[in-house]
Amino acid sequence: MLLLARAPKAWHRLFQLKPLAFLGSPGGKAQHVRYQLFSMPGPAETGRQSQPQGPGLRTRLLVTALIGAGLGGAWLAVRAEKERWQQQQRIEALRQAAVGQGDFSLLDHWGQVRCKADFRGQWVLLYFGFTHCPDICPDELEKLVQVVQQLESEPGLPPVQPLFITVDPERDTVAAMARYVQDFHPRLLGLTGSAEQIAQVSRSYRVYYSAGPKDEDLDYIVDHSIAIYLLSPDGLFTDYYSRARSAEQITDSVRRHMAAFHSVLR
Repeated sequence: MLLLARAPKAWHRLFQLKPLAFLGSPGGKAQHVRYQLFSMPGPAETGRQSQPQGPGLRTRLLVTALIGAGLGGAWLAVRAEKERWQQQQRIEALRQAAVGQGDFSLLDHWGQVRCKADFRGQWVLLYFGFTHCPDICPDELEKLVQVVQQLESEPGLPPVQPLFITVDPERDTVAAMARYVQDFHPRLLGLTGSAEQIAQVSRSYRVYYSAGPKDEDLDYIVDHSIAIYLLSPDGLFTDYYSRARSAEQITDSVRRHMAAFHSVLR
């Protein structure tokens, strides 16, 4: 009686026991019964359930998306600023290299005299090679033409003038240049000249070239450096692209130079 008087709650919960399973053993042995005490919600739990809940899943997702977008935008802005700074540093370094300084006077494939000032106000992609080149020169000129065509197809971009200067003036006459350039692009301009004129413009752009020995047919190969040069509308050497650069990479680079261009001659 004393136990029941002191623990009425415990006695009340005893009647909440529910049989879970009856386990019998072979041979008619005594059965055992397991009970489980149902857990009744107490006052503390009831209070927690009645408290107001926080923001829903949709709100949390929206906040997370906004924070992510803000961080992504900041990262893109920092990256763009870093790329602009790197590009400006490259331009300054190339200018200090004094590549393409001075003027030149050459004949185009129409027989007209051309100088560097004739192309001022235009973006220029320039390649040095020779018409008897078996594979590299055609491949590089084709890549150059792909860049010009891609930029031509984008509205709002200024036109790019493609130029091809020979390093083999002995064989690359005006007529030979005219036959050669027509296979690439209607605006590709071939330039040739005397041995002295070609040597001068090649030195200006740091182009190495050397004619190899002649065979029994008097044919020979000209070994030369391989690069596509980009000139700004100011006529200044702005960038160069090695053979390893693809047409897409060159196009992207030229597009960035166009966007960042500010004339230094005005």
